[in-house]
Amino acid sequence: MLEGIIRESIGRKAAKALKRDGYLIANIYAKGFENIHAAFKLNDFIKEVRKKTTLAFDIKVGEKVLNVVIVDYQKDPVTAELKHVDLKVAQKGVVSKYMIPVKIIGTAIGLKNKGVLIQSKRRLKVKCKAENLPNFFELDVSKLDVGDALLVKDVVVPEGVSIIDAERVAVVGVEKAR
Repeated sequence: MLEGIIRESIGRKAAKALKRDGYLIANIYAKGFENIHAAFKLNDFIKEVRKKTTLAFDIKVGEKVLNVVIVDYQKDPVTAELKHVDLKVAQKGVVSKYMIPVKIIGTAIGLKNKGVLIQSKRRLKVKCKAENLPNFFELDVSKLDVGDALLVKDVVVPEGVSIIDAERVAVVGVEKAR
């Protein structure tokens, strides 16, 4: 389990000092929950995120053990080093909004017909309870030819989960190469 510390001071000087010591600055929040300003060892955080098998994972901050989902992160534009992360507490029984990744499987027929596979949506916005939270949406593109696309309405959604994105928006498609 990933362990972090609670930041007492949330000013710029304190954050810079923590970053210099190899910490990643994090904000943890949820509906009806007081925000927690935390910091994690950067390398420990990256290792934990890479080995996790579900979208939500457990962390320990101070005396609290929380089940969280990564909402947003910022990287340095030059070094691509992780600078800051926002974590949302996945509260049991509370309906909340999450961004779920889209995984593509198969090889599109259109690629042999001089087409290019374009994924316009990497994550879909959903509304659900933490218990129903899917880890990812899987889309099979093997039947797509040039000019075909899979829309949001074509995504198979588990029970208790509703997609917020418009149904007519394309998630992945095959376009003719120029």
